[in-house]
Parts: sequence; structure tokens; C-alpha cells
Amino acid sequence: MSSNQTIILVILIAYLLVNVVLGIVFSKRQSKASTLSDEKNFFIGGRNLNGLLLAMTTMATYTSVSSFISGPGAAGLTYGYAQAWVAAVQVPVTFLVLGVLGNKLAMVSRRTGAVTVVGFLKARYKSDVLVIVTSLLMVAFFIAQMIGQFTGGATLISTITGLDYVASLVIFGAVVIAYTAFGGFTAVAVTDAIQGIVMCIGTFLFLFFVLRAGGGISGIDAGLQDNLPGVYDNLTAVYTPGSLISFWVLVGFGTLGLPQTAVRAMGFKNTKSLHSAMWIGAITCSFVIVGMHLAGVWAGALVDTADLPTSDYFIPYIIQKIMPVGVAGIFLAAPMAAVMSTVDSLLILAVAAIIKDLWRNYVVKDDEEKIKKYNKNVKPASILLTIGLGVLVMILTVNPPDIIFFLNLFAMGGLECSFFWPLVGGLFWKKGTKQAAIASSIGAAATYVFCYYNVTWMGINAVIWGLLAGAILYFAVGKATIKDGLDTDILKKCF
Repeated sequence: MSSNQTIILVILIAYLLVNVVLGIVFSKRQSKASTLSDEKNFFIGGRNLNGLLLAMTTMATYTSVSSFISGPGAAGLTYGYAQAWVAAVQVPVTFLVLGVLGNKLAMVSRRTGAVTVVGFLKARYKSDVLVIVTSLLMVAFFIAQMIGQFTGGATLISTITGLDYVASLVIFGAVVIAYTAFGGFTAVAVTDAIQGIVMCIGTFLFLFFVLRAGGGISGIDAGLQDNLPGVYDNLTAVYTPGSLISFWVLVGFGTLGLPQTAVRAMGFKNTKSLHSAMWIGAITCSFVIVGMHLAGVWAGALVDTADLPTSDYFIPYIIQKIMPVGVAGIFLAAPMAAVMSTVDSLLILAVAAIIKDLWRNYVVKDDEEKIKKYNKNVKPASILLTIGLGVLVMILTVNPPDIIFFLNLFAMGGLECSFFWPLVGGLFWKKGTKQAAIASSIGAAATYVFCYYNVTWMGINAVIWGLLAGAILYFAVGKATIKDGLDTDILKKCF
């Protein structure tokens, strides 16, 4: 390992340790100040997020390794400005999720006591089958998405420091597992806020040094003509209309169905916090996503990258070429932050699905003795399960996929198909029955997986077919099974 690589490694490890310490410290403060149960504090942080924390944790959860490594790398190595234009669809995601789901989901979750998205579905539909199905689908797709994120974190550390891939995986995984396990939701939200700020700083640094190294826009333009002749191809020359529509649904409209972002709408303090978060999140999301992809395109002008194995190596490679070592270490904390902020959210929600939605509902049930034991042991059990699940994902990540981007999008599509209509329909359509929600969730997920591997018509992604199947099933079955209307308790608490 060279001296430069050692310096960068020290900076990254220091950054990782700061996240662990701050996450656990703030979590302990929240627990002491809160009058809520360990369960509510661990899984929803006492519903006490202010506007800044809510905005940053929502934005940071959504932006992932794809936003900092795979997407900009694909823009600079292959797709040019078309990739940057496509990525811009993600700009309003924070505003969309908080604006559509925010107040309604927050009110319903408080009335019902729900601390997870599956908890809301249980209260809204009163269906054990739906709870079990959605919990299992969530855990399965979360594991797939976490494998992609763990791969990204380990690849980043390995590429820039020269450490062995497995050693890099252990360093990254141990840190994320530690502060998620011992800090819970508050630790995740606080560290996400730090990571959101770091992502903005990293984006600024990347833009600045790419422009400086390329000699401004004119110099970059000349370099792009040599290295990436198709840089100015329009969208339809790079992507088919079907793939464009698919991408816009997958990373835009469809994100309303992502449980990891929807749960943020259950944890804010008041309406003022929600409104502040909507515009703060929109601004920071715009800067990070558009800025990184635009700089990724420009970076394609700087060097010949024909020997890189995949686009996932492009950004780390460029950074080491154009930034001073200390600055490079600071920048590389940004994609690390993007990876960590996604992993911690997925990990805590997967644990919540197992502990709260499955164990509490179907093992503990209403047995008073078991409830006492559950309340006493919920935090240590959650810590142990977080560690165990994190270690399992690390083991599955030892032999990673070639391109993180595709694994991440596959898992996103599966989650959207499984949750979109039961969640959104359940909030706004009174005729949505438990039969409709079950049929929609199972039918949409099954359609998605089948079409992902078997249907390639016009470049349309399987998420389109999954969401269409889910919509047809939800509304058709809902109308067929509504009969005398919803249970009065559901109407009172959910509408």
C-alpha cells in the first residue's frame, strides 16, 4: 500500500468511526429523553425528526452507491449526457414521497401505533396473510439490495486503498452493523444527516476538480469528442422509449412504494418539520444527483479508461488521478456515505419486519407473559438480529455481482411492485380490501420476477408490468370484495 493510499484509508476509517460514535451517542440521548417504549425508540426514533433530519435521512436513504459510483461511472464511460438527463428524473423524489405520503401516513401511524410500513398495512387491512407476505418479500428484496450496497462499499475501499476485497468488506460491514445495531432508528437518522451533508460536499469537490483538470467546459468538450464520441447523442439514441419510461417509473413515480423511504414519513415531529424537509430534500437531492452525473460525463474527457473492468471502477479511478490525496479522502467519504445511509436503513427495516411484524404478531401475540418478555428483550433481540443479518449479507457479498447498478435496480423494482398499491391505495382508496392488497402484492411481485427474466419487449422494464398487474388486481379485487364497506375501526383510524 502506497503512502497516498494509507492516508486515504486513515481518513475513511476516521470518518466511519465518527459515524459509529455519533450515532450511538445521539441514540442514547434520545432514549433517555423519550417516554416511549424501547420498541418505538429503536424502530421509529420517538417520532421526533425535525425538518433537516427528515430531509437528509430521506434523501440519503434514497441516494445510494448507484448515485455516486455506478450512475456517474456509466455516464462518463458509456452513455454521456443521456445518462445525466435520465438521472434528473430522481430530483423530485424526496418532495414526492413526503408530499404524497407525509401527513396522511404520519396521522394514520400515530392513531394505530404503527412503527413500520408493514405495521401500517396490518392496521389498514387487518390481514395476517398480508403481514407475513409483505414482511418476507421486504426481507428478501432488502437482502438483494444490501448485497449491492455492501459490494459498493467494499469495492470503493479496496479500489482506493489497495486492501484486499474481503478485508475492505469486513471494515465497511462492521461499522455499519455496529451503529445500526446499537443506535437504532435515531442513529440511522443522525448519521444519515451527517452523510447527506458529506454527499453535498463531495459533489462540490468532484465538480470543481473535474472542471479544473479538464480546463473548463471548452477543454472538456474537446476531450469528450475523443474519448466519448456519442456524448451528445439524444435520449432515444441511447435508450429505447420503453427503457426511458421504465426508468422514469422505477426511480421516480414508483418510489412511493419503497418502504425504506415511506417509513420516514412516520417519524417526523410536526407539519412544519415535514414542509421544511420537502424543500430541503428537493434542493439537496437535485444538487447531488444532477451534479454527480454531470461531473461523471465531464470526467469522461480526462483519461482513456478502456482498461477498466466495469463502470463501477470509473469514479474511484478518476478521483485518484485528479485530486490531492487529502481531498480525495474527503471526497471518497461521500460515496461511502451514500452506501452507508442506504444500508443502515435497509438493515433496520429488515430487522423491524422480523422482530415487530412477525415475532411480535405471531409468536408473542396477546399472551401477557410473552408480552412482558418481549418488551424486556426487544432491544437486545433487535441488536443481535441486526448483527446476525448484517453478517449474513457480508457472507453473501464475498462473491459479488459484476455491476452493482443492476442488482440495486432489481431490488428497487421488486419492493415497489410488492408495496406500491397496498400502501398508496390503502391511504387514499376506501374500497381497498385485504383481499385486494394480498392479490396485488403477490401478483405484482410474481409478475415482476417472471417478466424480469422472460420478457424483453421494447426494452420495457419488468417494473412496468409488475405495477400494472398490481393495479389491475388491487382495484378489480377491491371492487369485487368490498360488499358492505370497510370495518368501522379501519375507517375511524385510517380515514
